[in-house]
Amino acid sequence: MSKHTIVVCDHIHEDGLNILQNTEDINYVYAADIDKVALLDVIKDADVAITRSSTDVDEKFLNAATNLKAIIRAGVGYDNVDMEGCSKRGIIAMNVPTANTIAAVELTMAHMLSCMRKFPYAHNQLKQDRIWKREDWYGNELYGKKLGVIGFGNIGHRVALRAKSFEMDVVTYDPYIPSTKATDLGINYTTNFDDILACDIITIHTPKNQETLDMIGEEEIAKMKDGVILINCARGGLYNEEALVNNLKSGKIAMAGIDVFKKEPATDHPLLDLDNVTVTAHLGANTKESQKKIATQAAENAIESARGIAYPNALNLPIDESKIPTFVKPYIELTQKMAFLAAQLDKSAIRSISVCAHGEIKDYLDSLATFATVGALAVSAGDEINYVNAKFIAEEKGIKFDTCEVNHCSGYNNKVTIKITTEKRVNTISGTVFDEDVQRIVELDGFDFDIEPKGKMILMRNNDVPGVIGEVGKLLGDNKINISDFRLARGKDSALAVILVDESVNHKILDQIKTLEAAISVAYAEV
Repeated sequence: MSKHTIVVCDHIHEDGLNILQNTEDINYVYAADIDKVALLDVIKDADVAITRSSTDVDEKFLNAATNLKAIIRAGVGYDNVDMEGCSKRGIIAMNVPTANTIAAVELTMAHMLSCMRKFPYAHNQLKQDRIWKREDWYGNELYGKKLGVIGFGNIGHRVALRAKSFEMDVVTYDPYIPSTKATDLGINYTTNFDDILACDIITIHTPKNQETLDMIGEEEIAKMKDGVILINCARGGLYNEEALVNNLKSGKIAMAGIDVFKKEPATDHPLLDLDNVTVTAHLGANTKESQKKIATQAAENAIESARGIAYPNALNLPIDESKIPTFVKPYIELTQKMAFLAAQLDKSAIRSISVCAHGEIKDYLDSLATFATVGALAVSAGDEINYVNAKFIAEEKGIKFDTCEVNHCSGYNNKVTIKITTEKRVNTISGTVFDEDVQRIVELDGFDFDIEPKGKMILMRNNDVPGVIGEVGKLLGDNKINISDFRLARGKDSALAVILVDESVNHKILDQIKTLEAAISVAYAEV
């Protein structure tokens, strides 16, 4: 019987190692204790590798692992994995995204309780200083307090349910879910972010992306109650850390519970100097139970992928360029970009995704639909979405799918059209590829364009009247925003402008553009 070689590059729980060691058709190689240079020799015969954060799956690693078919990242994050390099080599990269869910939920509750009762400081006074002063430690109860939960996904909704068991008043903000997902659980749902800012305690559970980075800053904190408590056990940088420090010092924020930092390790962070913060060193997955789950799931996934049975939680779709026509790959990339763009134009729950194709590319509609789904959901789901689970997650959200072949399409040999229907509107984007790999968006909501799907874009629908371009240009100039390109398409009564800019645009600037008399709608996206 031929055996499949699985190399364990980093330390995982012994339960996972035992599964590998006791599987008859697996040649298990333990390489967690050797240096990373020597590891390059060990992995040359590996069919599958299991790694954690200590091993960089970079170009050197991939060049050495000439037989590698799959790699398992035993955990959630995969910043140390060269995803593009894996895809080019046909290597399937997987992670273990749900094994630490309960651990992260419970750590959030621990920080919440610690902030309310100042538990770490009371503990230190008695244990380290040997001082018994009960009068120093009058805390507050969770009972009756209003909790704002930003992000109602796998972790956020479990935090909300546990908070309800403390008889808290819970409200959630997540524009990418149907409201019934929350209300069916007895959780209040809001589309007004100010409702969250009015809460006694706020906890954030979103992916880290362009929309959520620095989601809570000085402006948002100014709207909060005096004495608010903030919790972040999700991703570093979701709260603006400078604003967090300033407002903890002033007392506007009474306490903060922080497990994650923008830059880690954070041993010199100014938050550590404050007496109204509970901090932990990114311990969201650090329970014995979650480590067992991570190790056993990683081992089981490695065995399945070594046997070629399944690739659970695949993060990429292996593209073997020798087995597909060369023209297909840029269309697949373009389709994902267009869906990603369309989802940013209307930040509300998606109801349906439609992909239509004309020309030879229509033979790859299934692949196009998968990439469109990943692109559309990446805005709201972040790291949770991948090419294997995309349709399952979409179905869980009640999103309908549709694909169609278009027989006549004047002017283009191949053309792909994405239509995303949300609770508020329908967004349609069409694109094609010129000269083998030049990707272009050629239509936006019925307006003809020629735009590269790349960069920072302001999209403004306006009444077709004189002076609009000048007004927008002046407004952006006043805000130190440089325009790199300005594309305008005209319809019967209105026009659509796509304004490419060099700097990110915040909601304040967008609100200013919306006040222009001719403006009908304004959106911002980054691709």
